[in-house]
Amino acid sequence: MWFGIPKECEGQPNCEEKRVAMSPAGVRELVDEGAQVLVESGAGASAGFLDEAYRKAGATVVYTHEEVLGRSEMVVKIGRPNAQELEILQPGTGVMAFWHLAVRGEAFHALIAGQKITALGYEIIQERDGTLPILKVSSEIAGKMAPQIAGRLLETTSGGIGILMGGAPGIPPADVVILGAGTIGYHAARGFLGMGCSVYVLDIAQTRLESIDRHFNGRVVTAHATKENLEKFTAFADVLVGAVLVPGEVAPIVVTLDMVQKMRPGSVILDFSFDQGGCVETTRLQGPTGGVFVREGVLHFAVPNCPSYVARTSSHALTYALLPFLKRMQQKGLKDTMRFWPRLQRGCYTYEGHLVSHYITNDPDDLSKLLREG
Repeated sequence: MWFGIPKECEGQPNCEEKRVAMSPAGVRELVDEGAQVLVESGAGASAGFLDEAYRKAGATVVYTHEEVLGRSEMVVKIGRPNAQELEILQPGTGVMAFWHLAVRGEAFHALIAGQKITALGYEIIQERDGTLPILKVSSEIAGKMAPQIAGRLLETTSGGIGILMGGAPGIPPADVVILGAGTIGYHAARGFLGMGCSVYVLDIAQTRLESIDRHFNGRVVTAHATKENLEKFTAFADVLVGAVLVPGEVAPIVVTLDMVQKMRPGSVILDFSFDQGGCVETTRLQGPTGGVFVREGVLHFAVPNCPSYVARTSSHALTYALLPFLKRMQQKGLKDTMRFWPRLQRGCYTYEGHLVSHYITNDPDDLSKLLREG
């Protein structure tokens, strides 16, 4: 197969994505399997991977966005293609990316279908037990970054309340409230606890709360995410971490404007659900561009590509998560890989133009039938 690694943000102003979908080490693994890999010149530069490293790994470096998109059978990206990029893709091309189509309208879904491409979303590729193997690596990085982001935003020079995360002798540490006990929530809790913070985790699932309690030997306070508890815990939080995920769907708003208004001025909200619309009402009001901003006196962090802040680490992590899928495609082809690998089927939004996911249509086409007929 021909795999393509394009530059992210080509022709997109104010785009801060620094990651690349495949590192040179990953490209070498694919090439050793017999794959042909096209890499757009400069695609890995922001993550510290130069063109020469890709050449040494066996890739062909090309110099136009149009060539890497137009010649590839499988395009491997970070963010979903924009309308201009979709027009370049040949019918039948596969595209793996963080599509996050739940937050895009029907017009964009129709555009994808009209191009007759196969869209595979990292965020919905799902194991039988419900785990999300590719999203998981980015969520882990986001969770580990939470303490360093929050610590910086709490500083006086950032407009924060001016407290030290771990406190000092005779001075209490920061109170950190985490909404969601999944991958981000767990790793955020571990990091904040390691800094000496008082950590509270809320979730609707008893089993997840029990898991958090076991992992941290009771050092993290757990509570059910009832409306009463949400109002109570958000009111005293110095740092509020939104880590709510409903796979493939728009995140539910669990923190209302009224709750934010009752938070202490200079406190911090990190809404890591922002990729899927945001779980905090005040980040929803900011619009799709997000960023770092102040609303109701509270600092908000709503950055849709947070792992891009550590682009090299994130690119390596994504590469190793993707390699099993890409190697299988090289060995068996895309169609046979999907036919015999249900987790990839669960990650498919469109197949050769057919809408096959219930995340984007109430009447999806039968993907299994399409694969058999093909």
